[in-house]
Amino acid sequence: MTDPLLAPLLSAHDLACERSDRLLFSRLNFALTGGQLLLVQGGNGQGKTSLLRLLTGLGRPDAGEVRWRGEPIARCREGYHREMAYLGHANGIKDELNPVENLRFHGALHSRTFEHGPAVATLKRLGLSRCLDLPCRALSFGQRRRVALSALLLAGASLWILDEPLTGLDAHAVALVEGLIRDHLRAGGLVVATTHQAMNLESVNVQHLLVGHVSTPSGNAPETR
Repeated sequence: MTDPLLAPLLSAHDLACERSDRLLFSRLNFALTGGQLLLVQGGNGQGKTSLLRLLTGLGRPDAGEVRWRGEPIARCREGYHREMAYLGHANGIKDELNPVENLRFHGALHSRTFEHGPAVATLKRLGLSRCLDLPCRALSFGQRRRVALSALLLAGASLWILDEPLTGLDAHAVALVEGLIRDHLRAGGLVVATTHQAMNLESVNVQHLLVGHVSTPSGNAPETR
């Protein structure tokens, strides 16, 4: 009998994806439990973002399926989306709104309750104390990214799916994101991320998945740098 604490939360089963009649990957498999990070790597155009779209449910695989808690996500879409949060290349920030208003909008968009106090506290935690009343068009790229990260934290999701979360960030912001990921994993969450940059994930339980050439995780030994 399988220990429910060790049962995979997110798993992929013989996934295949084609784009413009080109096979990006096939027979792709992995399984993640709480506290694990799947680091997806590969060259440009090899299928990293396409894979994330399949995992979020924004795209459909040409073969195989994605499962959440053992059930195909197509059958548990509403519940899955409540437990999953996605952060892509675009921050999803509205220029005319200030950071707090953006978090309120983001919560409403995803049918999540908005609480002003926790929203402000999260923005301050991420270093935006002086930006709370400014329209986001006045913020730097890094500051806008921190607003998006605040929305990620407030979503309360078990699963984070992150597409190049370190792009355009300075060293201090990179360390902040790495710390948020470590904290989320230590709390029992799980993360799927793509990145071109090295990440300092000492003591983190990591699986590596190379798309485009090899479709098998290399294992879940902790990664250090």
